[in-house]
Amino acid sequence: MIEFSIVDWAAWAPGLSERSQWLGWADAPYPPQGEDTPALPEIPAMQRRRIERLGRMAVQVACWCEDGQGADSQVPLVFASRHGDVARSMDLLGALAGEQPLSPTGFGLSVHNAIAALYSIARGYRGNYLALAAGQATVETACLEAVGLLADGAREVRVVVYQSPLPEIYATFADEPDPFFAWCWRLAAPTPGRPTLSLQWEAAPHAAATAPGMLPHALDLHRFLLSGAPALEHVAQGQRWRWGRRG
Repeated sequence: MIEFSIVDWAAWAPGLSERSQWLGWADAPYPPQGEDTPALPEIPAMQRRRIERLGRMAVQVACWCEDGQGADSQVPLVFASRHGDVARSMDLLGALAGEQPLSPTGFGLSVHNAIAALYSIARGYRGNYLALAAGQATVETACLEAVGLLADGAREVRVVVYQSPLPEIYATFADEPDPFFAWCWRLAAPTPGRPTLSLQWEAAPHAAATAPGMLPHALDLHRFLLSGAPALEHVAQGQRWRWGRRG
């Protein structure tokens, strides 16, 4: 089992940009819909132009969750997304299929850690960051990584989770809803007076996976944090994950 406290959080989705909106949403959740994009005023215009919608969402919540020292390079970051900017990758594959030249910039920005790198460059962040994907257990894996970094001496870790709809060609492989959203948690060792989450897991090779709900698991987990619910269970990829809270 692991435990950690939530120092702060930020989130963005179409129609949900204010903390008060998110707190109201947690009481009556729904899949976010809309075409709006974060303004991202923290990033200079020339750099902002290179960032697609998904990246803007992730970078925006990472900026909002910076503390008073800005992009503190002593605070590691974990960027986590099931599919990353897969739409950009599909554009590149389409160009290959059409025997068109590939954009070097497009190729460079299609890799899974590109959004983290864009944040690092734009904000002058020189600390430890990584990008990961682990299917429906992506958030759990990100939090495990974050707790490991805390155990290695980091005073805090920022976990940035972000997702977008799959391209139409992959729609038949979707195993949960996939609206646009991004959130960031600032994690620290368990601290009195702060919301503290626990995570337990066990092998469950014969258990049925959690049936898809109204929300993707990663967004449902953010709802769990905001709602104050006592527990949340999730079965995926042969593992049973149990979330709890205290404080």
